[in-house]
Amino acid sequence: MDAHVKDKVVIITGAGGGIGRATALRFAASGARVVATDLDEKVARATADAIDAAGGEALAIAHDVSSEAAWLDVLGQAEERFGGVDVLVNNAGIFIIAPIEATTLDQWEKIMAINVTGTFLGAKHVVPYLRQRGGGSIINMSSVSGVRGSANDAAYGASKGAVTLFTMHLAAELGPENIRVNAVAPTLVRTAIADYAARESGSSLEELGRQVSVLGRLAEPDDVAAMVVFLASEEARYLTASTYMVDGGQAWAAVSPS
Repeated sequence: MDAHVKDKVVIITGAGGGIGRATALRFAASGARVVATDLDEKVARATADAIDAAGGEALAIAHDVSSEAAWLDVLGQAEERFGGVDVLVNNAGIFIIAPIEATTLDQWEKIMAINVTGTFLGAKHVVPYLRQRGGGSIINMSSVSGVRGSANDAAYGASKGAVTLFTMHLAAELGPENIRVNAVAPTLVRTAIADYAARESGSSLEELGRQVSVLGRLAEPDDVAAMVVFLASEEARYLTASTYMVDGGQAWAAVSPS
């Protein structure tokens, strides 16, 4: 596939599975060079190995996105291996379902550390690398929960709402330097998060798909990856400061009770 990202150097956090892995594979298939990071180095390596086996170029790094020192290490390794950075995909995140009274302070702080602080640190420290390239793209992973409310979702939704607004403000700040900043907001995607949601709700994945989308199915990881790669491409060169829904209509179209 040709998405006009050939030879771009792309860092993708949470690349060991789900949306992150699908995004890494799609970038690599389009000719990009990929830095796949994950808290679990083993799964990051599996993604990188799959890219290498298909004839691409990838680097796997163990990475705690809530650690500033870890971000500096990742960016330094990316520059050493590939000579710079063109795109950052802040994908890593965690998800909880809990009523507010059952949400602990530790849970709140952890979800903010990974989903919000991790996004902040990545953006903060990648800017000098993008500036050296004369511009670039930052793509943050938000969620339908970051633009509309739902029960038992306050902590996660608050974290993704922060990502959505952070994206807008950062785009305003960095636009004059030709650095574009966008967010992608998926619905439930057929990943481990959807499996967790199914267990918590007592619903099957098929039932959840009918509940969240007017298309009647869950999103697949590659549905989201396609939007991410497009936003990083030259075809999206005039797009910034926006959040793009990959939600099967969940946010703005009513799902039939049937």
